[in-house]
Amino acid sequence: MNIIIDRDPDAGIRFAPLQSGAGRSLLESAGYHPDKMDTVILIDNGKVYERSDAVLQLVRYLRGSIRLLRVMVVIPRPARDFIYNVIARRRYGWFGKRTECRVPEPGIKERFLEFSDDNSNE
Repeated sequence: MNIIIDRDPDAGIRFAPLQSGAGRSLLESAGYHPDKMDTVILIDNGKVYERSDAVLQLVRYLRGSIRLLRVMVVIPRPARDFIYNVIARRRYGWFGKRTECRVPEPGIKERFLEFSDDNSNE
């Protein structure tokens, strides 16, 4: 999430924690069971993306070299999802894990649908 926040200066991407009412509602409306989520989900213009598809769709909106990940779209989805799963399982060992949440700077809290005045953006 921090990678996204840092590379989305226009604040176009909104977040919904799985535990929140907004997150649960979005997942249920997309046909997912909120208590059995183990991956990233992106809802973009009403279309649902998960795992590597979600990441590749998401990076389209970001700035910086992370956008280069889009070239992975040529890799078949099963292979991309395998890579996604390997990274997801090992990410804390490779990148570390924070024991505390990021302190929201002004404008960050509003990007979370649970705190936003406009819960219609996804």
